[in-house]
Amino acid sequence: MKRKVTLLCALGILCSLLFASVAYAVGEGNIDSGGGSTGTGSSESYWSAGNDGVRVTVVRASDRTPVTRPIDLTNKRPDVVYSFGKVSKLSYTGGTALTPDTGTYEYVNPSQSLPRIISSQSYGQANIEEIKSYFTDEQVIRSIANLTGMDFDTLVSGDYRLLLEPIAYYKFQGNLIATTATEAALYDEQLSGALRSVMKSVTHQNLPLAMFLETADLGYPAWTGSQTSAATNAEIKSSLGVGVVRFNDAEAEGPEVSTYDYEYRTNTEVITSVYVSGGQSDPDNPVSVTFDVEGTSYTVSNVYYPEGDGQLAWIRWTTPEEAQTMTITVTVHGGGSTEKGTLLVKIVDLDENPPPDPNADDRNDSFTKAEVPENEENLSASWGVWRPRWHAYWVWHSGDEEDDGYWCDHGWWEFDYNQYTASLSASMSITADEKSPSASGGTMKSGYGINEVVTTHVSTTQSSAVTPAQNAVTYFPEFQYQSYWRLLERMSSGYDMTHEFQENRYSTYNRRTHFTPIWYPDGTYTPYTWLIDCWTPAGMLSMNLTDSITISGNLWSDWHIAPQNPD
Repeated sequence: MKRKVTLLCALGILCSLLFASVAYAVGEGNIDSGGGSTGTGSSESYWSAGNDGVRVTVVRASDRTPVTRPIDLTNKRPDVVYSFGKVSKLSYTGGTALTPDTGTYEYVNPSQSLPRIISSQSYGQANIEEIKSYFTDEQVIRSIANLTGMDFDTLVSGDYRLLLEPIAYYKFQGNLIATTATEAALYDEQLSGALRSVMKSVTHQNLPLAMFLETADLGYPAWTGSQTSAATNAEIKSSLGVGVVRFNDAEAEGPEVSTYDYEYRTNTEVITSVYVSGGQSDPDNPVSVTFDVEGTSYTVSNVYYPEGDGQLAWIRWTTPEEAQTMTITVTVHGGGSTEKGTLLVKIVDLDENPPPDPNADDRNDSFTKAEVPENEENLSASWGVWRPRWHAYWVWHSGDEEDDGYWCDHGWWEFDYNQYTASLSASMSITADEKSPSASGGTMKSGYGINEVVTTHVSTTQSSAVTPAQNAVTYFPEFQYQSYWRLLERMSSGYDMTHEFQENRYSTYNRRTHFTPIWYPDGTYTPYTWLIDCWTPAGMLSMNLTDSITISGNLWSDWHIAPQNPD
């Protein structure tokens, strides 16, 4: 068996119907499919061919962030007893926990019926070209935009993508449930393999193989494994049950922007992971993984996993101080073969766009307050390591004579799975700078500065595999939380790291401050901070933070010019 090296990284209006009119394609489908027989199941656990659908999520391509609530499209009217809510594969990859939902299952029946999604012996093979054509049809995309509350022109501008996930509706232990492939894998892990044991041909074969990528995208690799055999939970989570629709801006010129397997910040300690599976995992001859990073080699030795499963292998390293694009070569040795792969890594510098110098005569008469943004938030992650142990089984071999014989160990290797976790918590505090003479408690006048302190805490059961939360980026309401930001300075080290504003070059006293604009209207002033770069083998932990101060008046009212009183 060939070893596979898999890269790990890494919607609500439900009243409209998809239009049933002919239109041209507006996107490009990155989707392929496979499948096999559907098995027999049991009276309590079975799947009926054709009971399928697709979960659709709009994703911002630049940071792989879901920007709309997923919607489930299906031709059926499934009486689902329980599901796991509306959560995308990207969110599960980022650490969102699987949570049962026994409420009313929400779905949309499109008037332009979906093509067959999941292949079966009785229902026939799904046609991948029909699926691509459907999800790149202009009227379908317009309807998806309407259902998700997304402006159509914005959706197809080239900055967003559709994440597609096949859904199966099937009876399990007497109840009709709805799952994507990723949810089925996570659920099977919770049940210690009970789902796979009775529903393998659906949940671990036809459902995950209904969609996979032809080329790597959104942090998921192109699938190069079997297109007919049942997959492992790890393979499903990392690579299967996913399709992507891209949109290219017709007016854009120049080369297409590459999709990166990882995006890191400069001068940051990170964890880079790959998933190794297949081939021989003999503890007597263990697998090793070598990462070649800019001329420096890091080797992970003694990689073990049981047959049919796999293992994460990772390194901990520090990114360079300059922004750049890097290629990391990964070489896997063992099992009588050597396999190579590459990771494309983009390293960005966030400390390049601080706000400009505020002036006392600045005005913004057309200012309106924007909604506080919310980036992907991952507060916990889990991963594991297989540990082999020998199970001795001694057998007596008799000789020709009564006392002539010997004991022989006919034992075998068994594997224990040691699970590890990490969690992130933090708080953010905004206060008036002490150079603001009229500030009182949580109230100050516009034009003066504010100070910020972000306090973080990381808990983990494997400290060697988890970094602190190293970067915090603050955005401000006067810029609509766009255009300009401040990369906070690390004021300490370790898992209880704190962050503050860097010294402001426009401050007379070199204060760690951000000046509020003098024109900012009275009321609440709320900066937003995205805390990032707490890296684990299972991806990055991150957190959204806000705090507010009240603006009342402006600094001009603290200045008074009058004739001097004669003595």
